[in-house]
Amino acid sequence: MDQNRDGFIDKEDLKDTYASLGKTNVKDDELDAMLKEASGPINFTMFLNLFGEKLSGTDAEETILNAFKMLDPDGKGKINKEYIKRLLMSQADKMTAEEVDQMFQFASIDAAGNLDYKALSYVITHGEEKEE
Repeated sequence: MDQNRDGFIDKEDLKDTYASLGKTNVKDDELDAMLKEASGPINFTMFLNLFGEKLSGTDAEETILNAFKMLDPDGKGKINKEYIKRLLMSQADKMTAEEVDQMFQFASIDAAGNLDYKALSYVITHGEEKEE
């Protein structure tokens, strides 16, 4: 997501992320408004919340789930945390260990070290779950 690897999400990073999800008609005004919603520079944590709000009404959660399902041939809804970390740090747009750890802050991970990707997909597309 952070194309220039500076640790923050800017307007061009947002545009690229939307494009990768198939939404190429995002207007600059929409992106500017999204950036203004943040109380400061957008790191990965803040990005999840802001981006999730903007995806409501799309099928992005299903798209994300389908991507995770490819790594879960048994259909258990969970993937080993270390396996995901290795993949994210070694494939395509390689993430840093810090970026992966930021993602894990929002992930449900069980005692065996397995990531609940269904819950993470929800957080990515809807923002953090609210405590009741």
